[in-house]
Amino acid sequence: MLRRLVLLVLLANAGFFAWTQGWLAPWLPPPGERREPERLAQQLRPERIKVLSAGAASAVVAAASVAAARAASAGEEPPPLCLEAGPFTDAAARAAEALLAEYGVAEGAVTREIVARNHTWGVVIGRLADREALRARAEELTRLKIRFEEMSTPSTLVPGLRLGNFSDRYGAETALASLVAKGVRDARVVALPLGATQHWLRAPQADAELQTRLRSLPPERLERPFQPCVARPQPASG
Repeated sequence: MLRRLVLLVLLANAGFFAWTQGWLAPWLPPPGERREPERLAQQLRPERIKVLSAGAASAVVAAASVAAARAASAGEEPPPLCLEAGPFTDAAARAAEALLAEYGVAEGAVTREIVARNHTWGVVIGRLADREALRARAEELTRLKIRFEEMSTPSTLVPGLRLGNFSDRYGAETALASLVAKGVRDARVVALPLGATQHWLRAPQADAELQTRLRSLPPERLERPFQPCVARPQPASG
């Protein structure tokens, strides 16, 4: 009995050795050569598969990251847009400016422009800081024996002083040169509106947040809604 058991163990070991060496390949594939032909048959264009080095793989990942960042950046927000509202009367423009402040629009983000079909050319000093500055400049002009008058319009030049009105810019520039020679400081030539004027509120570089604020203003309180800017005659300087 013991001899039979020993013989069976020896036969089993011999068979295992023969299998591992590939001697039984026609009937039983060795352990290192097992295949799955059905999976090989399912591969699609295996010749296109490339194994990259560590450096090449890092370069590919970096390029993909840059491309993704650019795409994300391009979709963050729309580019700045010029928006304007108008035309307003002076009183309506002041009310609209108060509404902008109430709704958190930063000071300076929206500016007022004045458009007039007709105008004269004036030599002016202003806009001055306050009434005290106006008084000081008036006294200075009086000492220089320069005629002047206090301005009441446009609001962008008040408080201010007008030293003369002219029908053309050349006449105003000539008068200004003469005044400068007499010692007048800070005077300049501007186009002064004559008759009815139009007031416009303009945001020349409105970002996405400002665009949203301006377009969400209550229409019942804003006489004219903000729209994309259009070409118009240049506003009067001031």
